[in-house]
Amino acid sequence: MRAIFGIALLLWNMAAAAEISIDELVRDAGIKEGATAIREAAGWQGARKILLTRVSAEDVDALRALLPGTELVHALSDDDAVGKASDVDAIVGTCNAEVIAAANNLVWVQIFWAGAESCLAVPRVGSGEVIMTNMQKMSAPVIGEHAVAMMLALARGLPTYAKRMQEGEWSRQADLTSAMFPVSGKTMLVVGLGGIGTEAAKRGAALGMRVLGTRNSSREGPPFVEYVGLADELLELVAEADVIVNALPLTPATRGLLDDEFFAATKKGALFVNVGRGATVTTDALVAALRQGQIGGAGLDVTEPEPLPTQHPLWTFDNVIITPHVAGRGGERERHMVLLQENLRRYAAGDRLLNVVDPGRGY
Repeated sequence: MRAIFGIALLLWNMAAAAEISIDELVRDAGIKEGATAIREAAGWQGARKILLTRVSAEDVDALRALLPGTELVHALSDDDAVGKASDVDAIVGTCNAEVIAAANNLVWVQIFWAGAESCLAVPRVGSGEVIMTNMQKMSAPVIGEHAVAMMLALARGLPTYAKRMQEGEWSRQADLTSAMFPVSGKTMLVVGLGGIGTEAAKRGAALGMRVLGTRNSSREGPPFVEYVGLADELLELVAEADVIVNALPLTPATRGLLDDEFFAATKKGALFVNVGRGATVTTDALVAALRQGQIGGAGLDVTEPEPLPTQHPLWTFDNVIITPHVAGRGGERERHMVLLQENLRRYAAGDRLLNVVDPGRGY
């Protein structure tokens, strides 16, 4: 989340015209409306006063032109926001517990990232008293690319060669090349076939892979996924996978789900890529699987804990790639802006919002 906060300002480049319409975004990303109109929420009386955090003063001025009947309050930090939140009915950019506690009339919170677990820990949000919307699926395409980039790098042994470059060593010896393999014809299992998982699956299929998936809600999936299993089929399906892509959200049901039993069920030497949430994996179990060769390599954009301590054993493996929770960087930021503007319009009109988080499901 810290990295997402750091790039939140990029979402507010109002000078750049969006090249995608909201209708295109909803269709292409599979975004869903909330079950009920926001006007039915307790306390909603229109968009009277909205608190904006992590945005520039220029962008606040630009948004005032979009919401001429709404008072927009600009806060430079969460500490600043606490003193300005008492009578706002909506907050954009933070779910800080102290800010939300200070907002007595709060109806809606819009966050700039997808992961909802820390926000749901705030009682008024977790109970559903305050409605929260997120940026789920907005960065899914680029995160899907990141997952596939890690998979290909591991399949071609690039982490080892990257380390040899530092020493200026030219080596074609067999022990460095014997583990290389083509991904075409191999099986990818996507654990968590949501927005990110679907984008990873699409790219795996385009590379000629057989793609399987799991999801909690149904067996429905896109045509490029051969089979979609339910959560209780995970251990059976992972035994077939040459590459495992974890795109699970973090919920009480998924915390620590990928544990010793999970890694023991994998095909020996399978690659493991995590672009979901670090805490869905039992880190000690992953380390043990790497040491035993049960997992042949890992690409990790998320870890548990974060940041990963300097002396952690995961840093020591030649067949592990670690990126510091940056898979969502460099994406189509206009997608975020289009969604935000549409949700502001819908909130003011009292309509159903997009990307409403279900506290019961955790996403």
